[in-house]
Amino acid sequence: MPPILHIASLRKSFADFTAVNNISLEVEAGEIFGFLGPNGAGKTTTIKILAGLLQPDSGTVRINGNSLAEKPLACKQDTGYVPDRPWLFEKLTGSEYLKFIASLYRLPEERFKAASQQYLELFDLSKWQDHLIESYSHGMRQKLIMTSAFMLDQPLLIIDEPMVGLDPKSARIVKELLKQKAAAGTAVFLSTHSLEIAEELCRRIAIITNGTLRVIGTMEELRSQAGKDQSINLEEIFLELTGAWEMRQVIEALKSK
Repeated sequence: MPPILHIASLRKSFADFTAVNNISLEVEAGEIFGFLGPNGAGKTTTIKILAGLLQPDSGTVRINGNSLAEKPLACKQDTGYVPDRPWLFEKLTGSEYLKFIASLYRLPEERFKAASQQYLELFDLSKWQDHLIESYSHGMRQKLIMTSAFMLDQPLLIIDEPMVGLDPKSARIVKELLKQKAAAGTAVFLSTHSLEIAEELCRRIAIITNGTLRVIGTMEELRSQAGKDQSINLEEIFLELTGAWEMRQVIEALKSK
């Protein structure tokens, strides 16, 4: 079976700055794939390309067998997307926003009603669904955008920083939902600064630095590539591979005072 997401030799520059430099990777159906890196590494630029919001300078992206360059609408139809800073129509109610998203994806009415109510109840948003979004807190907005993505049930789910603004209960629900989606065959492309979440959820992880894919693999494979034993966690691997040991030295110096 071909991968749900296929990226080959992807490049993107802004003037003299190369944000994404020759990235290639694949994500299989039923896989939660972690895409990690320090700030400014090129994660969000890559994700915006995958979501069709930016055009790459070169390289190819295929989603569920379709070329993003040749069939952008088909690729977007197969992709659920949660950005790191979701922008919502504040003069719509929560229900109106969900209906708008459902119409864009041509979600059947009965399926929309059942799925939207399921996730609104899970996220404790049912009583707020007829209120204007402008009255929502940051966490409520994040839960609404999560609801819009989960109710679609697309082959590919792209999520950039899913836990920002969520309370512990909602964060736990999101983690369980991601596991369920993957178990049902959804390919999940997950970018997060929470290394604990990545280690818990992801079957494979890629680490990007300065626009370049540094390593990719399972935790065991990452430990081997980092030259570390099998007992260390993802934080140790991340610090080693991103050259962040100077930060660790500063922390240790602070502890010793």
